[in-house]
Amino acid sequence: MPVNILMPALSPTMTEGTLAKWLKKEGDNVKAGDVIAEIETDKATMEVEAVDEGKMGKILIQAGTSNVAVNTPIAVLLEDGEDASSIKTPSAANANPAPVAAPTAAPPAALAATPSPSAPTPATGERVFATPLARRMAAEKNIDLKAVKGSGPHGRIVKGDVENTKAGSAAPAPQAAKAASASSGPDAKQLADMLGMEYTELPNNNIKKVTARRLTEAKQTIPHFYLSVDCVLDKLLAARAQMNDAADGAYKLSVNDFIIKANAMALKAYPPANTSWTDDAVIQYAHADISVAVATPNGLITPIIKKAETKTLSEISNEMKDLAKRAKEGKLKPVEFQGGTFSISNLGMFGVKNFQAIVNPPQSCIMAVGAGEERVVVENGQMVVRTVMTVTLSTDHRSVDGAVGAEFLQHFKRFIENPVLMLA
Repeated sequence: MPVNILMPALSPTMTEGTLAKWLKKEGDNVKAGDVIAEIETDKATMEVEAVDEGKMGKILIQAGTSNVAVNTPIAVLLEDGEDASSIKTPSAANANPAPVAAPTAAPPAALAATPSPSAPTPATGERVFATPLARRMAAEKNIDLKAVKGSGPHGRIVKGDVENTKAGSAAPAPQAAKAASASSGPDAKQLADMLGMEYTELPNNNIKKVTARRLTEAKQTIPHFYLSVDCVLDKLLAARAQMNDAADGAYKLSVNDFIIKANAMALKAYPPANTSWTDDAVIQYAHADISVAVATPNGLITPIIKKAETKTLSEISNEMKDLAKRAKEGKLKPVEFQGGTFSISNLGMFGVKNFQAIVNPPQSCIMAVGAGEERVVVENGQMVVRTVMTVTLSTDHRSVDGAVGAEFLQHFKRFIENPVLMLA
């Protein structure tokens, strides 16, 4: 019988995507492993492989269609001996439970890289993840699934969750969403139309939508705390110049490479800052996986230097250049940008002296890096000119309070001001 090809979930945060391009057309033969489509997720454009074989019977979702929900039928695959007359247009409600398309980058690796504390109750308008049996039981018992907290993988609602919920339960009132909506003011487009203002609409892609939603949630739900410290860079700049000269073109270190390494070494020396908050426990990580904010044409993305404390400055430099290049091309795999234990946002190259970044959940810390500039400082009672950089640490105060954050910054300052310590 015909097999539905469903919109796959290519990342843990993906609830919908854009079907960017079909690489197979109706009537084409499909073998397992063939790349059949390109899908734009919330962070990148990824190729999708077929996991079954047959003939492409009908394409249900055309290339360029956006906001296609996960598990929505996007095409129908015919088995040997079948023709297009046997195709019945499917819907998301009766779709096959298992899609026949899979991402080339296996999701399990990405899931393992992303710590998942307790699954929050979905907000109004968001997709509820539940098994078909749980949905049927909820309908029979008149239970709103938005009121049920899932205990399955990644918060999916399963049979037992519905059994333990009282019949007729209603969804909790989305107070945070109401408050955000009430405080956001009038709709910009409506106001501009009403006042006759000229403007151009720039449609938001999936990356920008997800980033906006996550930043709003982070600012509303995480108690942010900010700590700033000045770092003298003269020794670092001298070491960088000397190392680049000695490299003879094999690599070229940037100040950002030293900042990544210094943070990794500081997290190794002071593990209490390398954590995530959950309601049951504070999760303390064994390695420093450093997420670095990179601006791309489609929005911000944070590729990760895994186990950065174990890598040399030249390894970090070469890896970061490769990740940044592929991030701007939209070619990162989910495992390369999902997860991370600590984030860095560096705007120093734009001349920004000081700023405060928003914590990237479920991480507890993000460091905002300003520009290095010549300043007059006092050393041993004498005024001297030094190159000084201001960094600001934003923390989730539940897991990294002021004292922990201050202690971490002392370790960071020691490494960044004495780069020879990072070479030991």
